[in-house]
Amino acid sequence: MLLFKKRFHQGLVDGSVTVTVRLWDKPHVKVGGRYRVHPIGVIEVDAIVRVTLGALTEDDARRAGFTGLAELIEYVAKGPLTPQTPIFRIDLHHGGDGDRVPLALEDDLDDDAIATLVKKLQKLDAKVPWTKATLSLIARKPQVAASKLAASIGRETLPFKVDVRKLKKLGLTQSFEVGYGISPRGQAFLKKKKRW
Repeated sequence: MLLFKKRFHQGLVDGSVTVTVRLWDKPHVKVGGRYRVHPIGVIEVDAIVRVTLGALTEDDARRAGFTGLAELIEYVAKGPLTPQTPIFRIDLHHGGDGDRVPLALEDDLDDDAIATLVKKLQKLDAKVPWTKATLSLIARKPQVAASKLAASIGRETLPFKVDVRKLKKLGLTQSFEVGYGISPRGQAFLKKKKRW
């Protein structure tokens, strides 16, 4: 999994940030891997090289979103570092929105949008009510593996994932490398509509 602070998001999307540096003991990503970075979409890893801190250049720092090497080193420092400290230099690029539903980014829902969502959720609940419990579970346990979420409510994993995809198509949830989260649209809906 790759996590980035908000300050790097725009650079990742516009292509000005194409490098990241990590103080890992071993790689946590693989070349060719696609990793979801909320809320900007997917980052693809092009190369992973283990180097020493002293091997980094000013160009690496600029490509990582910093003004210079000193700022990069200060940012990654988590204890005493020396030029021989081993780090991972990762080349990457923005891989698009992945499977993100653009609708999920809407966070201002009017009464008509709320009413439409309620009707669709009621239709999904026609045989067995599940939508509210599933949204509530995801809200309480974001980025938890689907298998653990399903087991916590006594469901099989595959049918649970199919149901979450239905909520995702409505723009209410979003997928992460592991687990799910409530989208901005889903949060706006839950805030305005406590019951349906």
